[in-house]
Amino acid sequence: MKLLLTAAGISNASIHRALVDLLGKPVSEASALFVPTAIYAIPNGSNIIRGVITGSLGDPFCDLGWKSLGLLELTALPSIKRELWVPMLQETDALLVGGGDCQYLCYWMKRSGLTDLLPTLLNKIVYVGLSAGSMIMTRYGTTYNNHTLPAESDKSLGLLDFALHPHLDHEWFPENSLANLEKLAATIPVPSYMIDDQTAMKVTDGTIEVISEGNWKLFTP
Repeated sequence: MKLLLTAAGISNASIHRALVDLLGKPVSEASALFVPTAIYAIPNGSNIIRGVITGSLGDPFCDLGWKSLGLLELTALPSIKRELWVPMLQETDALLVGGGDCQYLCYWMKRSGLTDLLPTLLNKIVYVGLSAGSMIMTRYGTTYNNHTLPAESDKSLGLLDFALHPHLDHEWFPENSLANLEKLAATIPVPSYMIDDQTAMKVTDGTIEVISEGNWKLFTP
């Protein structure tokens, strides 16, 4: 299992080195697939997707100089023959899962069949999450909107036994002050990592390493 869970993308040299280490080769020699699905569930989603892909918004993610970059839209997969997209996924080096709404992303990860592939897939490729794309792999997720999804839809997949709270002390998210996140973490029965946009979590076969050029805190209930 190889995961790089970021708050904002590949925002500094330390996180970039961690990505290269997980890939086992330079980014310029690696292929990637970008999953934009979660972004559609937040305001102005289509323009945000364009910005993430082109690199005109946020930190580097899709625009790192990958050897090749494709899109994997989860909402389309149930209507496509599996033999058209599963081999493409199995042959990529990195799966880039964008941020947005955790509940919407989690629903379509399951509905598309991607969740069923993850146990085998994560032994072969690197999962790189951004914000919600990172959070859904842990025991905690959030939602932006009321969706036309089943009421019992999960907000995370719970594959990792900790919670992740990105964008610590970010000016765009005043509710993400350290004091507020500590109050939230106290209600969650697993350890919580609070990370700013210069921090990421590197997870290799269950070993957790914090990669940071910024601020972070581990809260244990």
